[in-house]
Amino acid sequence: MWSTHVLFLAFVALATYAQSVTGFALGLILLGLVGVTDLVPVTDAVNAATVMAFANAATFLYRQWPVTVERSLWLAVAAAVPAAVAGVFLLSWLAGTAYEVLRLVLGGSIVSCAILLWRAGTPLGAVSSRQAFVLAGGLSGLLGGMFGAPGPPLVYLMYRQPIPQARVLGSLIAFFGILAVLRLAVAVPAAAFSLNAVALTAEALPVVLVVTLVTAGRPPPLSPRLLKVLVCVLLVATGAAMTGGALAAIASAAAK
Repeated sequence: MWSTHVLFLAFVALATYAQSVTGFALGLILLGLVGVTDLVPVTDAVNAATVMAFANAATFLYRQWPVTVERSLWLAVAAAVPAAVAGVFLLSWLAGTAYEVLRLVLGGSIVSCAILLWRAGTPLGAVSSRQAFVLAGGLSGLLGGMFGAPGPPLVYLMYRQPIPQARVLGSLIAFFGILAVLRLAVAVPAAAFSLNAVALTAEALPVVLVVTLVTAGRPPPLSPRLLKVLVCVLLVATGAAMTGGALAAIASAAAK
């Protein structure tokens, strides 16, 4: 129905705007809203979100070039590569054998990530260790491979670094773009990218490009702190609703 496509594009616009002004949350917001409404299959939404993340990153970096990237980010990228590959295949396995378990895992991940991001507060006195970037990169890679939403672990770490906000934002979006390319390189040859995901991607890309071009480099209408709170509240609400729905479905199936 046409209303499904309109609602999906509205979700895309909201998620893209949040990503452009905060440096994270595109995949989490889109998947949270899709998971709650059961608008389209989660696996197709994940694949569409991956292409959207790449388009958002490429457009943002083009508008903001040159972008200074934190050198420690490359440690996170190296750790994210094998974790993302594992995440893609884990998603395929869960989607094929236990769809409601997949929704339960996704909902719980969104709530946990939102709480983690909410707690990211005062910057540290010195740049974190290499081990911290490797750990954050590996966890982000796993989330990116499974759900196309690699943000929270690395976002939490980056926002606590004593470095300029512009470098944090540029580093995060560069990381998301790299991971999106990696995930596509694994998912497409593995035939994990359906025709429905291609259609969703095709209709979402123009919205992603327009919203990113309009918002990149412009100050948000609200303070960064308030924006982060609003995004986290939205994530907690959608993640909790998805978790509740999945648990109800699992309980109903078990009772039959």
